[in-house]
Amino acid sequence: MKKPASYEGLQSSIRKLKTPRIDVWKNQYPDRDYTVELSIPEFTCICPKTGLPDFATIELSYGPHKVCLELKSFKYYLLFYRDVGIFHEHFVNKILDDVVAAVRPRWAKVKAVVNSRGGIQTTVSAEWRS
Repeated sequence: MKKPASYEGLQSSIRKLKTPRIDVWKNQYPDRDYTVELSIPEFTCICPKTGLPDFATIELSYGPHKVCLELKSFKYYLLFYRDVGIFHEHFVNKILDDVVAAVRPRWAKVKAVVNSRGGIQTTVSAEWRS
């Protein structure tokens, strides 16, 4: 059996990846605790190892504070990943980092359910609390 090539260095600069800006709008209920839940069933990116497309459903939940996430800009933000070679664990954490930086929520969670490939289905979750 052939030994797989190394993954070393494939994702070394992922935290510095320049992604599109996520716009926000002023929350008129910053004094109230409530939850926004988004489901994105058509997320795609590229496997950095094989160059093949990966498909996933992204679930984003957050507790708004002073601003809320603007959906059109978030859609364009997610489309950016279509041509990016990135591991599942990394795109979940990168999306969480970028949402938190833009929205400054009370809390946020990103979950990705990645379609099966080779008989393996992957689910990755990351959370942030202020």
